[in-house]
Amino acid sequence: MTVAVTAMITAVVGVLGTLFAPVLSQRLTARQRTEEAQLAERVRRFEERRDAYTAMNRSSRQFHTLLKDALHRIRDGVYTEHERDQLEEARRDHRDRYAEAQMIVPERVLDASRAVNEVLAATDAAVKRLDRGLTRDGESAEETLLDLKEAEPRLAAMRRLMRADLGVTE
Repeated sequence: MTVAVTAMITAVVGVLGTLFAPVLSQRLTARQRTEEAQLAERVRRFEERRDAYTAMNRSSRQFHTLLKDALHRIRDGVYTEHERDQLEEARRDHRDRYAEAQMIVPERVLDASRAVNEVLAATDAAVKRLDRGLTRDGESAEETLLDLKEAEPRLAAMRRLMRADLGVTE
């Protein structure tokens, strides 16, 4: 090869490198932006799910606590309008958090939440009947308190599934 041919090849490679450098740079930048957008979306979904779990766990436990308090107060004959209002507010909050979660959480967590909801809804209905004096045969505050205990292992199971879904292992 002559010096002229070598110079020509070097010039062509240099020109091609100069022409393709922006294209290659643009492709790498586009790939990086796509990866960053995908990561941001995964983070957003994780945070959305975590917030839904936190709200659903808090509202379920609050509803459970107020149902238990209501049953004790009904049993003791000291259930007031204030407690009725608090319980109704907790019921509505629980319903709203559950409805929000239905749109974003996995089915296994919804199944666990449904199991909790079954006990809480049945207890809420019993509290309302007891409060109005329209009890079913054998229904009492004491019996309903025993029935409400079924929510506790269900609440724990729901919490474990939520934590596992978020990657919390301890």
